[in-house]
Amino acid sequence: QVQLVESGGGLVQAGGSLRLSCAAPGIVFSLNTMAWYRQTPGKQRELIADITSGGRTSYQEAVKGRFTISRDNAKRTVYLQMNSLKPEDTAVYFCLATDDYTNSRSWGQGTQVTVSS
Repeated sequence: QVQLVESGGGLVQAGGSLRLSCAAPGIVFSLNTMAWYRQTPGKQRELIADITSGGRTSYQEAVKGRFTISRDNAKRTVYLQMNSLKPEDTAVYFCLATDDYTNSRSWGQGTQVTVSS
């Protein structure tokens, strides 16, 4: 099982910023679509942003204009820059790698983001 390693979560005040990172050393990173999901207790994991192997991005409406997903293929890492954070952004954030050819999926272990009001 390929393991993705997330980092960058923490506690921040409303209006603040955090940058999450997800390293994926065990996959052919450049051939994977990368995505960030988040999950709160009792709710389903929800997709908030993704970036294709070609660099095309898409965002959930709730984070458009505040979050930016990017990737560095040389470092095999995907990032999520989160600005203007709100208490409702509090969640565990997960990254997902999906191989464009095999559809094989690999999840990270999750990183907690807590936004205080």
